[in-house]
Amino acid sequence: MSTVDWLNSEAFTAFGQHIIWSDMLGNTIGLIALALGWLRSVWTWPAQLLSGLVLIAANVSVQQAGSVGKQLIVVAVAVWGWQQWTRGRRRAQDGSLAVRFATWRERGYLLGAAALGTLVVGGLFTVFPSLSWSPWADAYIFAGTLVAMVAQARGMVEFWFAWLLVDLVGVPLNFHSGLAFSGLIYVVYGALVLWGMRDWWLRTRTPAMEGATA
Repeated sequence: MSTVDWLNSEAFTAFGQHIIWSDMLGNTIGLIALALGWLRSVWTWPAQLLSGLVLIAANVSVQQAGSVGKQLIVVAVAVWGWQQWTRGRRRAQDGSLAVRFATWRERGYLLGAAALGTLVVGGLFTVFPSLSWSPWADAYIFAGTLVAMVAQARGMVEFWFAWLLVDLVGVPLNFHSGLAFSGLIYVVYGALVLWGMRDWWLRTRTPAMEGATA
């Protein structure tokens, strides 16, 4: 049995839902990555990279080609974010990562990128139905995930808001797709996002962080 075959094999059954290894492991690692992001640890990025690689197998198993594309983007942005945070930690005066609120212009860029990305990807998925059976929901999650990761790489508190908005669509979509563990993990993501948002928000008021650039 190959590694991909094993990843897509059934781990266990719970409440009538078949849980596969790739779905369980990929999302568990993703949850750890989010917790590391809360702690502003640079290890959040290699964890996100590994999560993306494992979840590619999960999405292949349920024929979600669009989600496979999303995970490939996650892997690429994780490499870039890792580089950004490594540089940020070197520049910060106290050795930690500085966090901040985005400017209104940056917020406009993020919202514009999310809207444009959703329209472009949703249109692509509509023209090529084999890429996704739920084109607009997949496109929303695709664009929202990318925007959230870019905001996280820049140390912006808004990245938590972006993840929360992605969760609102990701939870029902994953349950409906048969990726039950993904759906459950997204619920936990929601709670962790709220705590992380509060922590980063409070850190923007910490005098020790002033002058540090993410």
